Parts: sequence; C-alpha cells; structure tokens
Amino acid sequence: MKQKITFTIFLLFTFVLIGNAQNGSIVGKVQDKEENNAPLPFANISIKGTSKGTTSDLDGLYQIPEVAPGTYTLVFSFVGYKTQEVENVVVNPGKITNVDVILSVNAAALDAIVITATTRKVSEAATLLEQKKSKDIKQIIGAEELARKGVGDAAGAVSKISGVSRQEGSSNVYVRGMGDRYLNTTFNGLPLPSNNIEKKNISLGLFATDVIENVSISKAYSGKQYGDFAAGNVNINSKEYRGEGFIEAFTGSSINTNAINEDFVVSEGSGYFGDYARHNQNPFAVVLSHGIDPEAVSAPINTNFGIAGGKSWTFGNDSRLSVFGTVSFENGYEYRRGEATDFTTVEKKTFKDAEEFEYSTTTTAMGTVSYKINDDNKLKFNSLFINSSTNEVGYFGIDGTGRDRDAILNTDEGFYQMNAQFDQNQVYVNQLMGTHKSGKFEIDWAAGYNFVVAKQPDRRRITLENYQFALDNDPSTNPTFYSNIVFDNQRYFQDIDDSEFNGRLNLEYEANENLKLNFGYNARAKERNFENIRYGYDIIDSDFQVTDVNNFDAVFSPNNINLTSGDGIYEIRVINTIPGLSNVNRPGLPENTYKGNLDIFAGYVDAEIQTGKWLIVPGIRFEAFDQSIAYDVINLGNSGNATASANENFILPSLNIKYELNEEQNLRLAASRTVSLPEFKETAPFVYIDVTNRVGGNPDLLGSTNPNFINVSDVAYSDVLNLDLKYEWFFGKGEIFSVSAFAKRISDPVNRVVAFDATGTQRYFRTGETAEVYGLELEFRKNILKDADDNNLLGFGINTTLMHTEQDLYDVIQGTYSVSFSETTEQLQGASPFIVNADVSYSPTFGNYKPTGNLVFSYFADRIDALGSGQLGNIIEKSVPTLDFILKNSITENFEINFSVRNILNPDVKFIRETSGGDVLVTSTNGKGVSGYDRGRNIGLQLKYKF
Repeated sequence: MKQKITFTIFLLFTFVLIGNAQNGSIVGKVQDKEENNAPLPFANISIKGTSKGTTSDLDGLYQIPEVAPGTYTLVFSFVGYKTQEVENVVVNPGKITNVDVILSVNAAALDAIVITATTRKVSEAATLLEQKKSKDIKQIIGAEELARKGVGDAAGAVSKISGVSRQEGSSNVYVRGMGDRYLNTTFNGLPLPSNNIEKKNISLGLFATDVIENVSISKAYSGKQYGDFAAGNVNINSKEYRGEGFIEAFTGSSINTNAINEDFVVSEGSGYFGDYARHNQNPFAVVLSHGIDPEAVSAPINTNFGIAGGKSWTFGNDSRLSVFGTVSFENGYEYRRGEATDFTTVEKKTFKDAEEFEYSTTTTAMGTVSYKINDDNKLKFNSLFINSSTNEVGYFGIDGTGRDRDAILNTDEGFYQMNAQFDQNQVYVNQLMGTHKSGKFEIDWAAGYNFVVAKQPDRRRITLENYQFALDNDPSTNPTFYSNIVFDNQRYFQDIDDSEFNGRLNLEYEANENLKLNFGYNARAKERNFENIRYGYDIIDSDFQVTDVNNFDAVFSPNNINLTSGDGIYEIRVINTIPGLSNVNRPGLPENTYKGNLDIFAGYVDAEIQTGKWLIVPGIRFEAFDQSIAYDVINLGNSGNATASANENFILPSLNIKYELNEEQNLRLAASRTVSLPEFKETAPFVYIDVTNRVGGNPDLLGSTNPNFINVSDVAYSDVLNLDLKYEWFFGKGEIFSVSAFAKRISDPVNRVVAFDATGTQRYFRTGETAEVYGLELEFRKNILKDADDNNLLGFGINTTLMHTEQDLYDVIQGTYSVSFSETTEQLQGASPFIVNADVSYSPTFGNYKPTGNLVFSYFADRIDALGSGQLGNIIEKSVPTLDFILKNSITENFEINFSVRNILNPDVKFIRETSGGDVLVTSTNGKGVSGYDRGRNIGLQLKYKF
C-alpha cells in the first residue's frame, strides 16, 4: 500500500514538473522616449485576453512567469503615454521570450492625464530611480515630495536630505557640517551668483517650489563639476512642461503668532512688493528729501499668490515645442524680541530688551521654452528673475537699561539705538542649453549669463543716551543724542552688482555598451563691483533734548541743518569728498569700494566602464584659477588702497565606483582631490558694521610673501581630499535604506574668527595646517501601510548624521590682520556633531476626498558660529528643533485647500559666547539683530485651482 501511495505522489510530482517545464516566461524592459530612453518604472504590462500581467520595476524591467506556450499580444500602458500593443509574441516551452518597448507621451491625451504623466519625472519613485542609476553619490528630492512635505523653497528642500541642516530663521545651509564657503550652488548645472555680500552662494530660500522640478546634492566629486568642491554641490533643476495646455492658480494667507499682535512698522520708502522707488537718486538728495522714522503697517498678515501655465505643440517628424511659465509672490511678517550684546574682550554694548520687525518679500518669474527638433536634437531656453527684499526695523534698549562702555553721559543705562534698513536683491539668470546625438556621439552644451543687483538703500541708524527718561512720563527729563563720532547717527547706502558668463560642453562617446568616454570643458568669468557711502549727522548742541523719540523727522528736517554758525541743530558730514567741495552739508564720493574678478577655465575627461555588476568611473580635471581683488577702504589707513591676486593650476583626479549587489542594492566608493577657493567677501577688507557686530574680509587669503608675516604663507586655496563609502538598498516603490561613511582632510582651512581686541571684528583666516572630518550618514524611507491599489497610506522617513571634526590651530597669526589662539585644536566652524530630519505622512481616502497629513521634524546639535581668539571663547549657535504640520486637501482633481502650522515647537534661537565667567548671549553676523528670541508659529491656509 505504501508503495502505491509513494508511486502516485511521484507521478503527480513528475506531471507538475513536466507541466511547469512546458510553460515559458516573458521578460523585457520598458523605456521612456521622453527621457532619452531612460527606464520607465511602474508601467503596466498585460497579456491581451488573459488576466496575466505585471508592472515594471525601478529599472523598467518586468517578468511574466508561467505563461503557457502559444502566440500572444502584449499590451504596454502608462498613464498619459500611448498604449502600445506588441503582436505575435511567441512563448515556447521552457524558454524565455524577451520583449522590450519604448513608450512615448500621448500628445492627444486629456489635459489632466498628461499632467499626471509629466509628474512622474518629479515623483519620489523617479527621484530614487535617478539616485540609484547615478554614477556618483547623489541625493535627490523632487517636486512631489516637496509638495507633500509642504516645503516652500529650495533651502527647505535640501534641509530634508541627510547630512544637511538649515540655520533657523535664515536660508544658510550646512552640508556635512560645512557651511557656505564649502558649498556650491548650480541651476540646471550652471553656476549661480550670490545675492548677498556676506555669502558665497545665493540664498536657496529665493527659489520657490513652483520653479523647481527637483533639487539634488552631489556629495562625491566628479570631473564635470568645478574643482571648488568640499561639502557638496546643490543643483536646482527648473520645471518644464510637456502636454496639453493648463493654467494653475493659487492664493494663500497666514499669520505669525508673534507679529499679528504687534503694532507693526517698516522702513519708510519701501513698497508692498519689495521695491524701493529711490534707487537711482543721489544718496545726498535722499538724505535731504526723505525722513527717518519708520511707517506703520495696518495688518501684518502674510499673503502668497501665483499662476503657472504651460502648453506643447507637436509638429511633423515628431518635433515638439513646449512652453512653461510661472509668476508668484509671497511676503511674510515676523516679530522678534530678545537680547543684543556686543561682547569683545569685555562687554562693549548690551541691550537686554530689544525688538525687531521684519517684512520680507519674494517675487519669482520664470519662463522655459524647449524645442524638440527630433529624437536626437533638443534645445531649451530658461530665464529666471527673482526680486527679494528684507525690511527690518530694530529698536535696541527699549526698556531703558541699554549699556555702552563708550557712552558719554551714562554707561550703566539708557543707551538706545534705532536701526531701519531695507535690502533688495534682484537676480537675473538666462540659460541656453542643447543636446545632440549622432550615432555613438552625444553633445551636451549650455551657456549662461547671470546678473545680480543687490542694494541696501538708505539704512537709518539713530543713537540716544538716557533713554530711560523717555519712559518716565516726566516732560522735564528727556534723552539726548549720543554723538561720540559723527556717524553714531547716520544714513548708509550700499550697492553691489555681480555679473557672470559661464558655459559647459560635454562630448560623450559610447564606444560600446560597456564603455563610455566623456570629454568636457567648463568656463566662468565673474566680476563684482561694490561701493558704499555714509552720511553722518553731526549734532551741534550736545545737550539737545529729544522730546519725542517717535518723531526724529522733526529733528532731522532740512530746516534744521546748520548752514551758518549756530543757526541749526545738525550738520551732514561725509568722509570722502568731491574735489573742490567741503565735507559738510555737501554730497560725497563712495567711502569704500572694491572690484573682484574670478576666471576659471577647465577641461576634463572621464570613462564610464561597465563590467558585469561593476561601474567604474575614473576621471581627471585640469583647472586654471585666476582671482584678484582691488580695494580702496578706509579701515586700513594708508594701506587701504591696494590689490591682491592669485593664479593656480590644479590637477584634480576622481574615482567613483558602483557595485550592484543585486537589482535593488548598490555599494559605492568615491575618492577625489578638490580645492576650496576664497570668496570676494572673504578677501575684501571692507568692514560692515551692524548694531552689535562687525565683519570684514582679509586679503591674506589670496596668499602673501611678506617676510614679516607669521603663519601667513603664499597659499590661495585649501586642498581637500575626499573619501566616501555608501551602501544603498532600494527595496520598494519610494523606499530606501542607505548608510554611508565619509572622511575629508582639508589643508590650510579657513575659519571666521572674532578678533581679540576692542572692536571684536570678525574676519577670515587660514587658522592652521589641516582639518579632518569624519562622519556617518543613515537614511531610511518606508511605506508602512498601502491600499488595495498599492498607493501609500502611511509612510515614514528619517535621515541622520553623526560627525566628528578637528582642526589644528596656529598659536599666532600675524599679517594684514593678526590673531592668536590659546587652544591647539578645535572643531571646524559650522560643524554640528548630530543632525536629524524626519517626517511621517498619512494619506487616507474617504470616497473622492483624499487628504494628506505630514509631520516634518528637523534638529541640529550645537555648532561653532565663529572661533574665538586670544582668551575669547567661541561663538556657539545653540541647537534648534523644528516641527511643522502640513495638511493637503484635494477636494477635487482640480481644487485643493491646504492648511499648515509651522514652527510648532517655537524654540528659542540663541547664539552664545563662551567665557570663563559663563556663557554670554550675543548676536551673530550669521543671524538676526537679536538673540534668544522665538520666531512664533506660522498658521496658514492656501487655495489652489487647476484649469
């Protein structure tokens, strides 16, 4: 009996094996014609007339197993793409049949469907696919993820990437603990100028998400990038559109819980849209014709609105013209109340109670025209305009307890300053790009012209003593003007213009499927012009009493100018006179000027070698660097009119290796040599004087052969050695786990240092021989719950960085400027030992109602803002946790109502100076005019409609 049962089971098993052996399978790859035949993930593949089917994976690959022998028709489809049927697909017993297809956009599809199709290019899955396929170490965040997390600009975008943190209350970005000077920013792969004299990079907060397709950070170097690369390169790819015509409009409003309860004021002369009508007027004429006092704002309510549209036209021979345009405006009101202290070797000036009113605007306009001549030739023109403004009014010492050790009447109380300033930055970016294919050759080229106009027109600063008398309700006692020097009460004007031509050319030769060669050339020519002028109010009567501290216009009216001896209250004075004119009550010439030039020309070659599961990309770049600064500044006396320059030639090798452990997992290794170059603002010795801090440049950064200098060598750059090792696992749609280790060695590092003297001016120095950076990064993104259609219901993401930095310090530096250090080693400026970003997303469905709720969290640990010199301690930026809630409500396919609460935790923003007597709360050149403040919560509502 047992033998019969055993024999029966054996026969059944044999029949099963034979049956399976008689079946075959269909495999293949789905590609996207619109993306140069890139893999098309999540396409649907089915066998016509059967229930069998599958979807393509992140690599566009698919497999349909266990297909009975026969002849079939395969159907390939993707939303918004032309459905393609492949007939006469023969499946043989035990054989694998390969069917590859290339899908293209259906130009005749309905508008809403085409829009859905084009969003694939910015989806989280698509960005992970690009990240997976990249030949170097790169992290990308696309427009879909930006929208889901409620990110409003590029600064917010990059702060969601592992190893990246953003300074609270600003758009300063730190990558792997290294700040602005170690970072580069590009737009569509071309360099961007800075909009701020104090920054190397443009403020990423200026790039609203309505112009962004995706934002990526390359943390490992390749020869196509400029050699000035240490922390990484941030690249912003602009949106473009392919499909039928559409128009999308939105409007929104929000309130700041701090600002809404205040009697808000702004600087006089500035417009609602961030314009200033008197830019082209002579500063002296502005001083004579316009007052000082700020203006009241009736309703400090934030608003934003915009419109975007696009359309494509398809012609014969598969050519297509596509246009996309967007215009948007947003503003914001913020009120800060805290302390403001200038602490040098001792307390120099302190205001225990100070307040700032800030009104900011951003206007963005972008137009893109792309022309697909045919499958092998494409052209694209992109033009971007950004107008940003910051309008700040600060009152320092409002409780009457302000102190100043240089005060004349009372050093212990009553010191007070009002500072009202308006900053406007206009950025123009124009780019023309093209790609051309012919056989095994492909040419990618681009040319750009950037222009920046950055102005600080008519900053007004008034200083009083005995301000406590303005609070005592006694009309017989009143404050008086502090007038130790003429410019304690002043009007200040500053102009910067930056212009740059840049371009790139890359020739790719595909020798075979396993070898590609790239030959390329980069160039950029940049020029900056800077000038400023001050007019000081020289108070004739030192005992003149200020009876109304809210009406300085009554005092500084033209009627009160002292034109003849003793008949007025004040005189207007300037430092640099026009030849033949007096410096009293007459216009003058710029006080400080500088002109900077930077020219970089480079050629490179690299090879993409595919051998089995290995992708090996060795490369080398030859780069010529020429930088000069010509300055005429007053703070160096007779040495203030001079030049500094440097030119170097670099050989920069790089190696990127990727090993595919399997279809889902990669192991990467990257090694390179790069450099870090000084910026104009770091080398120009002009000193910018704020209410409680001063910052200036140092021409020694371009090198010096002066034999009297100590620890100042003829070095104009920092050498950087980079090493990265990364494991990444793309284990599902929109899911990733990665861990990476990195190390850097920086020779002749540059740090911002606070001088150990009475001024406490912060300057830039090469502070030692080497700095070392070691760190670990971890990223995890997981879809926890899905619905029946495989859509994500509940998702979670976290990335974190642990880092250690250490640099050696010289005991003394003696050059154009001098400092000394009591410590022999220190952490690198801007380095935070711990960074974490996390988010939770929940997307339930209630009939046609599909809301998405997001909690987004970020945190960075304490980091050095500026090194202390002599016996001075460091200035430390204290840790800040940030938590936002964003609710996106899709009421219909075309209509959204979105709600947000930002800065829920509302932490204090603090900078402290470490001293032997304990920590002292101070302000920072990187921060705002006050310290120890909270920003308030922003509660907002937005309406969006798509036509």
